This record gives sequence, C-alpha cells and structure tokens, in this order.
Amino acid sequence: MTYTLGVDIGTYQTKGVLVDGGGRIVAQAARAHEMIVPCPGRAEHRAEADWWGDFVHVTRALLADSRIEARAIGAVACSAIGPCMLPVDGDGTPLMNAVLYGVDTRATAQIDALNARIGADTILERCGNALTSQAVGPKIQWLQDEHPGIFARARHILTSTSYLVMKLTGEVVIDHYTAANFAPLYDVDRLDWTDELAPDLIDRDRLPRLMWSNEIAGRITARAAAETGLAVGTPVTCGTIDAAAEAVSVGVRGNGDMMMMYGSTIFIITLTDTRLRDARLWYAPWLFAGQHASMAGLATSGTLTHWFRDTFARDLDRDTAFATLAAEAAHSPPGANGLLLLPYFSGERTPIHDPAAKGAFFGLNLTHGRGDMYRALIEGIACGTNHVIETYAEAGQRPDRVLAVGGGTQNRLWLEATGDFSGLDQIVCDKTVGASFGDAFLAACAVGTASAADIDDWNPVAERVVAAPQDIHRRHYGLFRRLYDQTSDIAAAL
Repeated sequence: MTYTLGVDIGTYQTKGVLVDGGGRIVAQAARAHEMIVPCPGRAEHRAEADWWGDFVHVTRALLADSRIEARAIGAVACSAIGPCMLPVDGDGTPLMNAVLYGVDTRATAQIDALNARIGADTILERCGNALTSQAVGPKIQWLQDEHPGIFARARHILTSTSYLVMKLTGEVVIDHYTAANFAPLYDVDRLDWTDELAPDLIDRDRLPRLMWSNEIAGRITARAAAETGLAVGTPVTCGTIDAAAEAVSVGVRGNGDMMMMYGSTIFIITLTDTRLRDARLWYAPWLFAGQHASMAGLATSGTLTHWFRDTFARDLDRDTAFATLAAEAAHSPPGANGLLLLPYFSGERTPIHDPAAKGAFFGLNLTHGRGDMYRALIEGIACGTNHVIETYAEAGQRPDRVLAVGGGTQNRLWLEATGDFSGLDQIVCDKTVGASFGDAFLAACAVGTASAADIDDWNPVAERVVAAPQDIHRRHYGLFRRLYDQTSDIAAAL
C-alpha cells in the first residue's frame, strides 16, 4: 500500500491527513496558531513558527499516530492560505512576518499608484485581475516603499506554499493558480511572469519558478527529513492555495462546478471553460493546464462567528458555545426580527472591493436578544455570499452545481441560510476535512496512483441541502444591499 500525505496551513489552524491508496484517512492531526493583527488593516503570520513549525508538528504526529513507516509515503503535497507576500534572504530565512492575503489591506496607496501609472483596464486585460487587496504586486511595492532595506536584502518573494516547498526540497516554485494573484507581474495569456507593466517593481529572477499544481517540484532533502520525520527523496508537489485544494477535495473539476468554502472567510471557486473577465471577481488558470477558474471571497465569515462568541458569549462553555448560540438563533425567525448585519469587519473583498467598508448591526431595539443578533450575523454573511453569486450570474456564470466544504458546514444555520438567500441547493460530501484531503489526492494524482475522476470514490456525496427561499429572504437581501450603498460614505469617513 502506498500512502500520500497532505498538509494545509489555514488562517488559524494547520491540518494534516495521511491517506491510503483508496482514499481512506488513516490519521489526522491539527495544530492551532494565531493571526497577528498589529493594527487595523494588517494581517500577518510568522512563517518559521506558524507555517514550518506547524508542518513539522503535524507531520510527525501523523507518522506517530499511524505507525506507518515514512518510506511507505509515496508523495507529499501542501497547501496554505494565499496569496501571501514573504521576503526571504539567500538562505531562505524570512526577513519579516508574512503579509497575508486579501484581509490585509495595507497596500491601498500602492494600488492607486499602480492603477494610475499602468491603467486599470490594461492590468485587468493582461493580468486577468483588477488590483485589489488580494493582489501581491502592490504589497511588493509597499515593501519597496516602506522597507527598502528589507526589499534590497530579499533574494526571493514567496507565498506560503512556496515557502513550505522550499523548506522541504530547496526548490523555489509557485503554481500558476497562485501566481495569477501577483498582478501586475503575471501575464495570464502567456502563462508567465512579466515585467512589461511595472519594470521597476521587482526583477523576475526574484520570483519563484512557475509550475502546475500536479507537477513534482522536488524531493525531501536530508535536512527536511531530519526535521519532519519524512523519508529522504520523497516526491513533493508544487502545492497551491488552500481554497483550490479544498475544491479538489469535494470533486470540483468541470465547467460550472462551484466550491463554497465555509471557513474563516467564505471563499468561492467556479470552473469555467473560458477566461471570465469581470473586475469584481478574480481569475486564474486552474491547477491543470487548459482549465480556468473564477474566484471570489468575503473578508470575514467564520472569523465573525468567533468574534461574536468571544465578545457576546463569554458566559458559555467555549466547547459548546456555537451549538448554544445556534439554538438561541433558532428561536429568532428568518430576518432576525428586523435586524440587519453588514459583515464588513475587515473591509470587504469581492464583489465591492472596499477596504474602508465597516461592519454594522442595524435595526436594534430593546426587544432584540443575543439569538436575534447571532441570526443576523449568520444572515449577513449569507447576504454577502449571495451578492457574490449575483455577480457571477451577471457575468454569465451562474453555477450548475454547488459543493459545500469546510468546518462551517457543521453550522447548519449558516449552511441553510446561504441556500435560502441564494436559492441554490448545496452538495455536501462524506469527508469535509477540506484542503489537506485535497492535497493528499493531488499528491496521489502527481505520482500516478489516482486520476481526477477517482475523487468521486475517495469522497462520495453524503447529502444535498435543499434551498427554501421565502419572501422575507428576498426583502431582507434588498435592504442589506441598500444599507451598504447608503452608508458607505459614512464608513469611509470613520
């Protein structure tokens, strides 16, 4: 029996799985870490401690718990939050904390400057994406502007998976799907780095080598083997962003398939047969040559439920607090007794791309209780998600099939509210482990022990959650949209 190992670095937790050749999970492990928020608008991780430290811990735990010899592992694949911006020196040592994906909005001034210099339309056409807080290019410009000493010392600018693969193999690589988030440095038609749009931003040789996610990047070095317990020479794939691996884990593989990832943020991936051009959404080549992906993501989703628990439910047992809050919310009807929530607690990514957007409870009165507020919070996230789905429809790509995944699928209230506001049924597969399971599958595909169609056997469908939209959902959603439109100037002033 040949096994594959998958590890995913999330915003707040690292998860790993060891899987046999038939897709059976033989061991799981996890380790928590914190997202560092040094000031509003910034979000960071410590690459050495939070990424590599977690990888080592989880991998050793998987080997110990399974009692499987390291040499029986046929391949390793990893995924991680992204796109991130991490400068490293010539030895691969991080020169600062990693700047995280779109929840970090520090490069707003650089976005404006690059748009003015290059032209927003030119960037969208050449790079497939408008410059938003998700783009790495402006964050590299921020590094050059604000910390020129670090920028000068940086041999490479990496993202999270690039760093892990470098630590494992010594190779500095990145997959095309992740690289497309490096606008204005990636040309989506040429599938290559470009310095034509921003020649003074960074030399191309300081960026990772481009690969597809199902390609082998290198093999475990002796140093990495000593730290992780893995066998020297074990193949390691190029890796990808966590959301892409999550999509793979539930069988997203054809045109019209949409992944709805319920995690710290809602993240959506829809596969398309051609490139989708819409500045409100993100675009990337998919993990395999010849396929296309259109993405969207909210800034705060599951993070909001944690914030609510820690702020308004300190009296509850931490381990059962979410179940208690859901029970309280069940006594509040759809529409939360006239209470609205804007979920823009870290600004917002798609489709409004407004880093100045603010969170708000609106409509509070003396009859509202905690259950109403928690229902309003869940429904606010669902409304934000429906705004994204409407954007897909306007762009001509309403999904044919929605596959739900992530820890948030255990929150029935959240799952059902998303369906009721969008009118879309959702498929939930048997295994909701997520990206780490997708990594293990990608590793198996990379070494030929599995093919793309085998995911249906690895992770069969368990349930279809049927949407039940009512008039109150449509009315509430309309008010949600109006509330943002009519208060965005106040949010910006604040």
